[in-house]
Amino acid sequence: MKTKISEIQVTPIKAKDGLVAIASFVYNEDFYMGSIGIYTRPQAGYRLAYPTRKTGNGSFNLFHPINKTIAEEIEKAVISKFEEVMNLYDRHDSFNLE
Repeated sequence: MKTKISEIQVTPIKAKDGLVAIASFVYNEDFYMGSIGIYTRPQAGYRLAYPTRKTGNGSFNLFHPINKTIAEEIEKAVISKFEEVMNLYDRHDSFNLE
């Protein structure tokens, strides 16, 4: 089955501790995945962080990719959309996160 990542939404935020945006998407037209953080990488570029839930003994992931292939596919699609959104704001100089 071919993976389909659609309805990607990206909301830029004022950068804090490397977090620059929050994203969501629909996976294979069946699952909505939300509250995904987009962080800057120290070496350049971006990475995704999936939501976690804190408990008394630590924390656990609510959801995340279970193999490298799908993780890279999702990352490529979401970061591409993030860069598209940021380029649009840069071009029109209409977005102020301050």
